[in-house]
Amino acid sequence: MSLPFDGAISAFYNDPANAHLKEILEDAGKHDVPNPRFPYPEAWDKDDYEDAMDDLQIELVKMQAWVKATGARVVLVFEGRDAAGKGGTIKRLRENLNPRGARVIALPKPTEVEASQWYFQRYISHLPAAGEITIFDRSWYNRGVVEHVFDFCTPEQREHWFSQVGPFERMLVDEGIVLKKFWLNIGQATQLERFLEREKDPLKQWKLSWIDVEGLKKWAAYNSAIAETLDRTDSPQAPWTVVRGDDKRRARASVLREVLNALPYDNKSDKAIGKRDDKILGTPDTWPDLWGTP
Repeated sequence: MSLPFDGAISAFYNDPANAHLKEILEDAGKHDVPNPRFPYPEAWDKDDYEDAMDDLQIELVKMQAWVKATGARVVLVFEGRDAAGKGGTIKRLRENLNPRGARVIALPKPTEVEASQWYFQRYISHLPAAGEITIFDRSWYNRGVVEHVFDFCTPEQREHWFSQVGPFERMLVDEGIVLKKFWLNIGQATQLERFLEREKDPLKQWKLSWIDVEGLKKWAAYNSAIAETLDRTDSPQAPWTVVRGDDKRRARASVLREVLNALPYDNKSDKAIGKRDDKILGTPDTWPDLWGTP
């Protein structure tokens, strides 16, 4: 079976320059989390996770009913490192919601016309009407990180974007939109492990892109871009919630709890939601060394 991108991910794994990552993955057991800095050595027990998710799904349905009944408008922004678990988290968030009132927006590369427009323009048409939830699977934050790392924008364009993103988000909040921003982060060894799984699995190979492959070589550049972007765009009106995603189960449940706790919906069950895990959720300032290796 041929591997996507001529096996570039396996080649990266076997490169002597990345022996430290290979050692972490080879030493990890089946249930171990391959990030020495992660606060839990093993993944959350599957049965406990599924029990928690069953309760959270019921709460999410109650939450959407409240959004529809009250005419609330909710925007959930999901950003993060490649393979950090954005798609899986969004899937669990939305799987029992009415899709007519909870839309996932994952925009492709801008068209030639869109590239000539105001940067935020193509996102505005997807903002929610009364009673709706919009989930952005990547968003206007492409300019802060990916576009910068790959030189898809100039430093001047990025700086102009920085000057506008704060006012743009304040306008959304002033308009009455509930805005929650999530940054999912993982260690370099965790990312490599997930890329290797995708490379070998014919059902997951479609998830890999040229950006993923080339991004493996740009870890340090990503670290710098992430740190600067989160620092400059974290605000009282639109704060970032940083999610440590090396354990997908803990990350998913934590994000769902955070969404539920942000909204005052009827018949909320604190017991069903569960306690916030401060080892998994934080702010850009919670873990000063998070944007590093491994």
